[in-house]
Amino acid sequence: MTQIPLSLLELVRVTETGGPRRALLDARAIATHVEALGFQRLWVAEHHNMQGIASAATSVVLAHIAEGTSRLRIGAGGIMLPNHAPYIIAEQFGTLAQLHPGRIDLALGRAPGTDQATLRAIRQHPGASDRFPQDVVELMGYFAPEDGTPRIRAVPAPGTEVDFFILGSSHFGAMLAAELGLPYGFASHFAPDYLHEALHLYRAHFKATAARPAPHAVVGVNVVCAETEAEARRLFTTQQQSFTGIFRNARGLSQPPIDDIESFWTPRERAQVMGMLRCHVVGSPEQVRAGLQALVAQTQADELMLVTDIYDFEARCRSLTLTAEAWR
Repeated sequence: MTQIPLSLLELVRVTETGGPRRALLDARAIATHVEALGFQRLWVAEHHNMQGIASAATSVVLAHIAEGTSRLRIGAGGIMLPNHAPYIIAEQFGTLAQLHPGRIDLALGRAPGTDQATLRAIRQHPGASDRFPQDVVELMGYFAPEDGTPRIRAVPAPGTEVDFFILGSSHFGAMLAAELGLPYGFASHFAPDYLHEALHLYRAHFKATAARPAPHAVVGVNVVCAETEAEARRLFTTQQQSFTGIFRNARGLSQPPIDDIESFWTPRERAQVMGMLRCHVVGSPEQVRAGLQALVAQTQADELMLVTDIYDFEARCRSLTLTAEAWR
């Protein structure tokens, strides 16, 4: 089997002991690490009012991370466009593309990335998500090359190279990506239910363009790799605890791994969490390689976007190294 590229969704997790500064410094160090391992790209996502995630100012975080790398593509996975004026996002990512030409991705989602109270603080207007397709087209238009016609310019975006993606976890994003002829990223790392249906719709309805003659599907997957399966499953408990906190309405800082996850959650919570985390590959290098190969065979993914939510920085680096070596 020809191995497809690996990429990383960096969560910029804040731990009990490190604080936001440590999370941001670690994110840059992780980017340097995966660049050396041959990863294709690294994305960070827009989240608000989440104590355990330090990537709310997404374009600022990306500028910080990009400065620590030279080849790796850096991008938002994603910007929640209903939270913003497309013009402002064009200015921000046009600036990033000027600073790091040929290396900036802009993946767009229509979910809020936060709770309703925070949406009011953001000043998101009611029904903003209904305009998502029009806002995507408007945003892309600001990057068009200068042609001398009178128009509003999102300086310095015009003519800069930014790769656009549509993100989603349902049929809507798949159909929009297909209509616009854009790459599509499916959020199967936390919402796997419609993965296969969405990919089928995306490929069946894809409209080729000169820039993108064929569909390109990015599939998210939670991956934890260690020397032994037992250690990998122990490390995975950090992410399991985080997702349990969602159902307990107690989202907090990233927690260290624990030896017995069954004593931490109830059977109902276990079912809920593992339903969300169903798309996961956890184990030894041999098990991770086999699991990723099976996922590619099932989805025909063109790229895998790994999520490696591990508490300890060194263990996270080791997991990524073992995964990359096993994949090669």
